Amino acid sequence: MYRNSRLIGLACTTLLFATGSLTGTSAQAASSNPSRIISLSPSATEILYGIGAGPQVVAVDDNSDYPTIAPFTKLSSFTPNVEAIAAYHPDLVILQSTATNAATIKVDLQKLKINVFLEITPNNISDAYAEFLNLGKVTGHPSRAKALVATMKTQIAGIIEKFRKKNSIAIYHELDNTLYSADSSTFIGQIYSDFNFSNIADAAHGGGYPQLSAEAVIKANPKIIFLDDGPYGESAATVTARPGWSSISAVKNKHVIVLPLDIPDRWGPRLVEIYRFIAQTTSKIN
Repeated sequence: MYRNSRLIGLACTTLLFATGSLTGTSAQAASSNPSRIISLSPSATEILYGIGAGPQVVAVDDNSDYPTIAPFTKLSSFTPNVEAIAAYHPDLVILQSTATNAATIKVDLQKLKINVFLEITPNNISDAYAEFLNLGKVTGHPSRAKALVATMKTQIAGIIEKFRKKNSIAIYHELDNTLYSADSSTFIGQIYSDFNFSNIADAAHGGGYPQLSAEAVIKANPKIIFLDDGPYGESAATVTARPGWSSISAVKNKHVIVLPLDIPDRWGPRLVEIYRFIAQTTSKIN
């Protein structure tokens, strides 16, 4: 049994959704394009490089592991430190609104004349696209951002058109082996909805990321199980070994799918990859 930082961040996101804030904002309008950007968000890091702002990035947080050319540091996205950030002399910092003391960190950075882009975690793909466009504006790459969004929309629409199920299929998305899940109101949940999957976590009414019981999962009998915790040790074998789970349709028919590391939990340019992955791994399941 474990918890990982990814799940903690998702729990914080649930609280954020209740505020009604959905899009990232820049705290101050920069008079010129920033040349020393710090990204304290793995998703923002991927977006920056996708829209052509990579050469302006001088540091990224300790979870920003893609692309590999990004200047990886020990800066924390969860518990930002103003002094450590300021040591890089940034002119723009991208700060997650779910970070510890985010509001205070933002004010402290602004006191140092450092512009802050406060990133609000999206709960649907339209909000994700909005962040692409906003980051394009504040970094001086609006055209590149618009072009990337247009390309992604076309690619994803093509995948959905080809692979969306005619009949709804019940699925279970597992965040960790204590059975936290993600319902249809979440970002990943919206992606499943695009494929016409029915999410068994919706019945829990858990505000986005409910913790299910083993009995509830077994009773719901999902046809597909997606393991977001696969990279942390869970697999078809470990799921099958759970008491009573061998009777679940997904287990019996070997439809337990391990999701790739990190991609399902980020909203950068690799969104196309997770749509393609889900399409390919479920194409023969009806």
